[in-house]
Amino acid sequence: MSCSTQADATARRRAMSVLAHASSASIAERMRQIADLPHHEDARMADCGLVLLRGRIAGSGAPFNLGEATVSRAAVVLETGETGVSYILGRDLGKARTAALIDALMQRADWRDRIEAEVIAPLAEAIASMQCRRAAESAATRVDFFTLVRGED
Repeated sequence: MSCSTQADATARRRAMSVLAHASSASIAERMRQIADLPHHEDARMADCGLVLLRGRIAGSGAPFNLGEATVSRAAVVLETGETGVSYILGRDLGKARTAALIDALMQRADWRDRIEAEVIAPLAEAIASMQCRRAAESAATRVDFFTLVRGED
């Protein structure tokens, strides 16, 4: 993998991570502000399904089936041939389709910086701000426990 390809993959990974944590409404709001999106079609209509969650005993032991989770998936293809794919935890088909479109746009050099600046960076900042606020709220209710050692032998 060349340096530019690796950098592109890293940017796409970061974008998908941000989109996974952002709300559907905030993503849609950001995308509405981009008026000149290129023509795109569904390569795979957004749909919901289940995935099997597996765990390991004590983190590294024998695997076991933990349960199932609902996921939404979508694939979008741009008129220039780039295909974006997304899998989103939950039943939000709109978020899955929008995330797939963003994934496709992140593959185009002429769109990558714009999507990063207008969609991903503001969403990442909002998520970081929310996480800091939640951490501060949690810290305010933290109780520190300590143990007294008796002087007995």
